[in-house]
Amino acid sequence: MADINAVAKQFTSFYYSTFDSDRAGLRSLYRPQSMLTWEGTPILGDAAIAEKLVTLPFQTVQHKVTTLDAQPSSPSVASLIVSVTGLLIVDEGSNPLQFSQVFQLIPDGSSYYIYNDIFRLNYG
Repeated sequence: MADINAVAKQFTSFYYSTFDSDRAGLRSLYRPQSMLTWEGTPILGDAAIAEKLVTLPFQTVQHKVTTLDAQPSSPSVASLIVSVTGLLIVDEGSNPLQFSQVFQLIPDGSSYYIYNDIFRLNYG
């Protein structure tokens, strides 16, 4: 298995830079069987997930990752779980929002796709 921390760092860097610049470009990271839970709402499939992400109610967003943890998620497949916390700056606002996000990445050839994705804003 590749160094999971390096994979997790490379993945999150790509994911958040793409999210911040072209949310539609994230569709290729999901598959028809992928699931996103966005603030408690489950969304199944790459097309529905992409639709949700591109229709979020803001014009600009910037992710700032503060923590990144990764673990293998299967003894037989080179899959991994990636947990991220950080700050979101939405529409160039002055009050960043705290978020947490967990991904389960499944190998797909020489790369990975997102099988599970759970996103939450952290209030309080």
